Amino acid sequence: MLGGGVSFSFSDVLTICGLLAVQCIFGLYMMFLNRLLVAGVPSLFIIVVACAASSVVVLPFAIALERKKWPKRWSPMLIIQLVMISLGGVSIYQVLMMLGVERTSPAIASAMPNLGPGFIFVIAACLRFERFEWRCKYTRAKILGTLVCISGAMCVSFLKNPHPGTVPESVPRDQELSGMKIDRDWVLGCVYLLTGVTVLACNTVLQAATLKRFPAPLSICVITAMMGSIFSAIIQVIMDGKLGAGTAGNIPRIIGEIVLVGGLVIGLCTTFQVSSIGRKGPVLVSMFSPFQTVFSAFISFIFFGQWIGTGCLVGIVLMFAGLYVVLWAKNREDKMFAELALPSDSDATESDIERPFLQ
Repeated sequence: MLGGGVSFSFSDVLTICGLLAVQCIFGLYMMFLNRLLVAGVPSLFIIVVACAASSVVVLPFAIALERKKWPKRWSPMLIIQLVMISLGGVSIYQVLMMLGVERTSPAIASAMPNLGPGFIFVIAACLRFERFEWRCKYTRAKILGTLVCISGAMCVSFLKNPHPGTVPESVPRDQELSGMKIDRDWVLGCVYLLTGVTVLACNTVLQAATLKRFPAPLSICVITAMMGSIFSAIIQVIMDGKLGAGTAGNIPRIIGEIVLVGGLVIGLCTTFQVSSIGRKGPVLVSMFSPFQTVFSAFISFIFFGQWIGTGCLVGIVLMFAGLYVVLWAKNREDKMFAELALPSDSDATESDIERPFLQ
């Protein structure tokens, strides 16, 4: 039981713990990806193999559990939605982030995705996937909690890096460059990163809309992962002229690691995330994404001795405080609307993608 009469049901506890665990696993996965990138494996090749493996791993579960939910007739709109999720959320997002980090710095690149909850809140409110009424104190509380969570995530992102203001490695150091050139590359890199975050936010809301039309998260993950693998392979061929593992050695072992980690672990985590979006809505699920930065900070401290400063700890406290405010506001808001709902509104209530997160 929490303050204000807010209590967690058993399913809510499982969902919250599951989403936190997913972000912890994603943090470990980023360390795994960094090792592969340092070894010379192209990021697009990792996406191709990992997405294909994820699709194969989740496919048996989709067939066993969701076959009866498959539509008898695939509408053009549903196909377009699946293609957009695959192309935008898997391929284009990764390409934009890769171009952005080459022109800015790892600190900026790791901080930008933490803006996702704010972007998703705005998009979801505009598309009526999230209740928004400025005169309602619970809406204002959700906005405040989201801003506090984002502020904390940005603090953790920048203050955990000992040199957040260093010049990106993509800028040549053996020759003099004008300040105008550096600024132009930096601005262009930030534009790439912001565009990537916007694409990811739109993709998250689009997943929620697709789940209303096709309520089978496992099947959606299988389809979008395989299509994303194909699209990423095409993009790598266009950008690099070939599909390959780059300069890395022992390619069979590297592919096996990607299949095991990227396919099995990340595939199942992504499936859990998508199913949570269908049950709880895109905004609440996105509120957990900045916690990947928190886990990364603790992992860096445990394995590499990178000290977590006071500012970083303050950011972590802000993130948890902001998350709690959003959860509290949504719970009170859902109860208020449930009390005001008339019996004739039952159909609309059942079709609403937002269900009470806290009972």
